[in-house]
Amino acid sequence: MAETTKKSVLAKDPDGTIKLTISIPQDQVKKVTTEVTEETVKNSNIKGFRKGKAPKKLVEESIDTAKLREEVLRKLIPDAYIKAIQEHNLRPIMNPKIHVEKIDDSKEWEFSATTAEMPEIKLGKYKDEVKKVTAKSKIILPGKEPFDAAQGKKQEPSMDEILKTVMENVETTIPSILVQQEADRFLSQTLDEIKRLGLTLDQYLQSTGKKPEDLRREYESKAASDMKLEFALQKIAEEEKIQIEPQEIDEAIQKAKSPEEKAQMEQNRYLLASILRQQKTLDFLKNL
Repeated sequence: MAETTKKSVLAKDPDGTIKLTISIPQDQVKKVTTEVTEETVKNSNIKGFRKGKAPKKLVEESIDTAKLREEVLRKLIPDAYIKAIQEHNLRPIMNPKIHVEKIDDSKEWEFSATTAEMPEIKLGKYKDEVKKVTAKSKIILPGKEPFDAAQGKKQEPSMDEILKTVMENVETTIPSILVQQEADRFLSQTLDEIKRLGLTLDQYLQSTGKKPEDLRREYESKAASDMKLEFALQKIAEEEKIQIEPQEIDEAIQKAKSPEEKAQMEQNRYLLASILRQQKTLDFLKNL
């Protein structure tokens, strides 16, 4: 289904992937092209002339058309994209993948931006099912505690067991563009590790008995699973009103093992808050 407006067209795939096809009016293209050209003339270095003093016509003739268009697009696309997501009341959770669709100096320019919003998360009866898992550590016989003789300690369900139960009750569809982006990240990390080991990708695949498509499928499956869990934990935190106070962030920073780690944590307070909130959510699940 597509929704048409003056400057952009919104299309949503069944999995929630969003594609915006955005048109930039010809007069706006001309205005920015003129600005970029004048800036180029001002900063030009042509033999026989002082910087910025060469004749405009001479500079324009020397300008690389492809580079000029690239710079014009660099200036036009961010603003056009922001206006399009505002126009359609979208709340993207990732940077868009941009593809230039049409460039015609006599007409409007067109590009597409593919992105995604937070998918709908249905938690189902996860609480009831998790309580069944955690109940085994709460059943106490008179004068006794739940005890694991082999481990010599109180028996409690593992976090993996709890999270598996949560996942079995959660319903959602992860947009394919998010899955692909995360799979790309996994693949990039693997390539870096292979390079550090002094191996080629072919050597690595041969040693593991995998084909490139097998590796890709494996990463896509892991990406979909990881993101489903991450979104589920965010949803649980929202519903249970689990929050992190500034004081908790400060306390975590004070526990840093080195001045460098402390400085890094200070610079990434938002990320640290997300990690602390997720840990609080895991504690909430464990104590159900």
